[in-house]
Amino acid sequence: MTVPARISIVTLGVGDLDVSARFYQALGWQRSSASSPEIVWFHTADSALGLFPVDELAADAGVPSEPESGFRGVTLAVNLEDEAAVDRALQGAVDAGATVVKAPIRTTWGGYSGYFEDPDGHLWELAHNPFFPLTPEGRLDLP
Repeated sequence: MTVPARISIVTLGVGDLDVSARFYQALGWQRSSASSPEIVWFHTADSALGLFPVDELAADAGVPSEPESGFRGVTLAVNLEDEAAVDRALQGAVDAGATVVKAPIRTTWGGYSGYFEDPDGHLWELAHNPFFPLTPEGRLDLP
């Protein structure tokens, strides 16, 4: 059997569950009623975002919990309808407490992209890619 090509859940290890939950709620994301004092869930267009204490997440995976520094080799992305939507979303992230890592610029591949980090240093890209249209529900429509 092969692994289905889908991402059902992205779980971020966080240092302070309450701080991180408030940050994502301040972005305007809908907290799920499935949340508990141990883990917080948010609805996204095609999957769920989970927030879980980083030490407990490492223990669940059976790996040592080590302090993160620098680039972790992973970014998360939100594709948006146009450049103005990228700018508005980045301002909303800043208003929620995000730190801008890279202000949006026009890219060499023909899009528009910038990055912010959440309270735990997880990198989020906000982008408009004119070659990857979005469905009316906001889902990426890859060719």
